[in-house]
Amino acid sequence: MDILEKKIKLEDIDILSLLGSNDSYLQMIENKFQASITARGNTLIIRGTNSEIKAIEAVVKELTYILKRNGELNTNDIATVMDLVDVDKNNSTASFEKDNVIYWGVANPIRARNPKQHEYYDKVLKNDILFSIGPAGTGKTFLAVAMALAALRRNEVSKIILSRPAVEAGESLGFLPGDLKEKIDPYLRPLTDALFYMVNAEKTKNLMEKNIIEIIPLAYMRGRTLNNSFIILDEAQNATITQMKMFLTRLGENSKAIVTGDITQIDLYNREDCGLIHANNLLHNIDGIDFVYFSDTDVVRHRLVGEIIRAYDREAEQKRNNSENKNKESSNGL
Repeated sequence: MDILEKKIKLEDIDILSLLGSNDSYLQMIENKFQASITARGNTLIIRGTNSEIKAIEAVVKELTYILKRNGELNTNDIATVMDLVDVDKNNSTASFEKDNVIYWGVANPIRARNPKQHEYYDKVLKNDILFSIGPAGTGKTFLAVAMALAALRRNEVSKIILSRPAVEAGESLGFLPGDLKEKIDPYLRPLTDALFYMVNAEKTKNLMEKNIIEIIPLAYMRGRTLNNSFIILDEAQNATITQMKMFLTRLGENSKAIVTGDITQIDLYNREDCGLIHANNLLHNIDGIDFVYFSDTDVVRHRLVGEIIRAYDREAEQKRNNSENKNKESSNGL
């Protein structure tokens, strides 16, 4: 296979920030490929196959964008960007899917940041109901809101409905101050936080006053038929089986629904009544319904979030093992 050489001139950026201390970022990129990369002043010299040169160009282009946007790079940025580069050795081409913007927000474009988020996005486009299941910090809710806003902007829907079960997680709803709306607002805050990040406050207020964007507790959806709508049910692990059936049967003509949840954080009194687990067991192999599963490796928040999730998972596994061993010992004793 022919070895080619390509020079990339870097302008209007801090070269040291792009290459990393002692060229550490450059070394991370080079370690992923067979190609060699040499930095001379503000020019990168790449020697390798055509497909790898194109892939490295895509990496450099995206890292330059992130650097200009954020003013700095870190190792997580480098690793995430490289994970999203696809090198087609047969066709000698490279693609960088992260260039696909889901929604242009107020300050920054909202993009899928890892392969699992791309799978999430693709499945939402192809299905009318999508279940997104996984731990905190994987972007389930944030991307769902972005996709809903994008559909509204493209006039694919005329309304966005954001909903959550108002289930108490150790706190008492009845003792919270204020009227019903003020009591419920804290439960819906993650949805409004995502919304305000992407749409300025004045426009958000205008859309809500016109009832184009509606944020409601799950219980308030009973009896409705939701046509031409993009509907998001967040924290669905706290919806009962009855509530989940009620939600899914609200779907009307030209509507799409995303159901997000984390089955490791169920706050229901009876775990056996979890509507998300029940739906996950019941609704596979139905055309138009699909599932995407995130894990701790897909966390896009602070690095420690993934470590924390893994620590809790290890503890839960240890408790299950201890319980099983005790049951075996008890059975043997009998």
